[in-house]
Amino acid sequence: MRIRRRPAEKARIELIPMIDTMAFLLVFFMIASLAMTRQAGLPVSLPRAEAAAAQTWGDRALVVTLDSQGAVYLNKDQVSPGDLEEEVRGRLTARPELIVVINADKDLRHGRVVAAMDAVKRAGAARLAIATAPDE
Repeated sequence: MRIRRRPAEKARIELIPMIDTMAFLLVFFMIASLAMTRQAGLPVSLPRAEAAAAQTWGDRALVVTLDSQGAVYLNKDQVSPGDLEEEVRGRLTARPELIVVINADKDLRHGRVVAAMDAVKRAGAARLAIATAPDE
């Protein structure tokens, strides 16, 4: 009696576990990159404060950015200083629960920051915050 041997199977690469691993890595890096986002404003050199705490406002904030040259941005859209009040008023009318965050460069003159804060308060902002960097 002769016993038949099965032919040896050729080695092959399994694609399903590799696809699962790649999908996991893709989702991991997408979530990690979302967690690293800060806020809607433009990057400026913020003044340092010892009591500064890290805050994430998300979509609850309306960010007014004042750069070192005195340009004014509402979130990431540039507006003229004279139109700031009307722009903020329009956005607060649509969403009154917004927190207005003043994101001013530390080298900017104090008078410009106060003028922006005054315009925001005249527009009807109930809550106002000033962005600072933590003191190391």
